[in-house]
Amino acid sequence: MALRSKLRSLSHHHNRLFSTSILSPDSKTPLTSKEKSRAALFLLRSEKNPERILDICRAAALTPESHLDRVAYSKAISKLKESHYYEGIRSFIKDSLTRPDFKTERFVSHFIVLYGQAGLVKDAIKLFDEMPNMGLRYNVKALNSLLFSCILARDYGEMKRIFSEFPRKYGLEPDVDTYNTVLKGFCESGSANSAYSILSEMERKGVRPNKTTFSIVIAGCYKEEKLSDVEKMMGLMKKYGMQPGLSIYNVKIQSLCKLRKSTEAKALLDEISSRGVKPNCVSYGHLIYGFCREGKLDEAKGLFKEMVERKLKPEADCYFTLVYYLCQGRDFEAALGICKECMAKGWVPNITTMRSLVDGLVNIEKVDEAREIIGTLKEKFSENADKWTEIEEGLPK
Repeated sequence: MALRSKLRSLSHHHNRLFSTSILSPDSKTPLTSKEKSRAALFLLRSEKNPERILDICRAAALTPESHLDRVAYSKAISKLKESHYYEGIRSFIKDSLTRPDFKTERFVSHFIVLYGQAGLVKDAIKLFDEMPNMGLRYNVKALNSLLFSCILARDYGEMKRIFSEFPRKYGLEPDVDTYNTVLKGFCESGSANSAYSILSEMERKGVRPNKTTFSIVIAGCYKEEKLSDVEKMMGLMKKYGMQPGLSIYNVKIQSLCKLRKSTEAKALLDEISSRGVKPNCVSYGHLIYGFCREGKLDEAKGLFKEMVERKLKPEADCYFTLVYYLCQGRDFEAALGICKECMAKGWVPNITTMRSLVDGLVNIEKVDEAREIIGTLKEKFSENADKWTEIEEGLPK
């Protein structure tokens, strides 16, 4: 038994030594922590082998302190979940928690969320329960993380149970973030009507709702097409002395677009503009997506032009949406123009969209433009260079 344990320890040590070369096999200079994080993220995007994913994370020595590392943690968990490698997820998080500097309330809350992302709600609850064993106190932030982990796992029944039992059980007073998280869960699960009882409880407990509270509920009411409740929520905002600002209007615009009511959403944008509320790139992004989804590509292109004329800078997703739907609508010339703008900013749509654009350009006899796009892709994504070279070789001469 002792020999087996020793062999396992030596094997683990060997794996750790091996893993240090994964991030930069050709480099003799040690990487900085930021360089390690970037290298890990780059490798995680295409890696599918679960054990190698874990090796990449160990080599990068990820820490939840860094935003870049939190993104890498999340990417790794998603990849491991796709492979159904739940034991790997558990060992990954448990190994992280063996580091003394990770045993803080903030970091434990982060790992609780990662368990939820993996769909392992029981493990998230277990970690919450074990906080005193780590010398940590139960706190509202960890409770909120636990509730959020249930939402990520779509386990709304467990979310309700935790919200109902845990504050009393652990002597915790829910704060506005607690209530907002629970409201998000109710609205996502098609129970937006529960918002009224939650808002009443908040009033009884002296917890003042904020604009996020109303944004969540308004989006939930739209999702269930309870438009009269949307107006009731707008009225309740005024009761609390809140004026609906751009963030609320953006929620309304997005919700209408999701319901394929983009023309109504555009009318709302025009209305708020006439009242002096200036829309932003998010407002336009929602509208462009909405019109694209409804197949109204001329309106989407017009909105994009209007946004640029207003000196608003489109976000990456806005470009990606336009390129994708323009290709779907076989407007390859317009898609090419938008794609070039997008790539000039360092943003590149996914490989499926780019393949669709390249094929479309060939079909309209713009082979040189297709080659130019392929050249840029080979330069930016060297890991897919062979695939694009093969496509390039198949183009008409």
